[in-house]
Amino acid sequence: MLRFPGHGHRQPDDVVIGPLDLPGRVDEALAVQAVAFGLGADEVAVRRQIVLRHMAYPGARALGATSEGRLVGFVYGMPNDRTHWWSTVVEPYLRAQGHGGWLDDSFVITELHVHPSHQNRGIGRSLITTITDAADEPRSILSAIDMDSPARGLYHSLGYQDLARQVLFPSAPKPYAVMGAPLPLRHR
Repeated sequence: MLRFPGHGHRQPDDVVIGPLDLPGRVDEALAVQAVAFGLGADEVAVRRQIVLRHMAYPGARALGATSEGRLVGFVYGMPNDRTHWWSTVVEPYLRAQGHGGWLDDSFVITELHVHPSHQNRGIGRSLITTITDAADEPRSILSAIDMDSPARGLYHSLGYQDLARQVLFPSAPKPYAVMGAPLPLRHR
């Protein structure tokens, strides 16, 4: 069962969604991401620095999903800034599709990961809808590996549409899709 802090009595198998001190729990979060996304130690080390840098940006925030105090999922994001690396990479792809304006007034979902042992329980859906419900921006954007997957299925069910496909990130072995949705997201 999913619960939010302060709502009802907790059961031993409850997953609690709430604010996450991501810089303070970065190694635990990256351990979840490593298992969920198949990352090696070198990739985790690089991503650790990226996460810590991102969390220093204005408006960056994170939520965690915990079960018995153990982190089983997390999401973080921030208001988009066209000067950020991600935006500079995706901007030509979006512009070519007539979607360059999506980089303005958008909340970026930077990472969303749920440990495989806790997937298919609505945790990812709760994390992304909760973080975007608090966004001041009128829309959200994200990138996901450009293939049929449970993650892309979730994003489509929430109202995200493909804005650009076959987006190539430096050093990424697979192409990505950039997706966007108006906020608030569809909750069901």
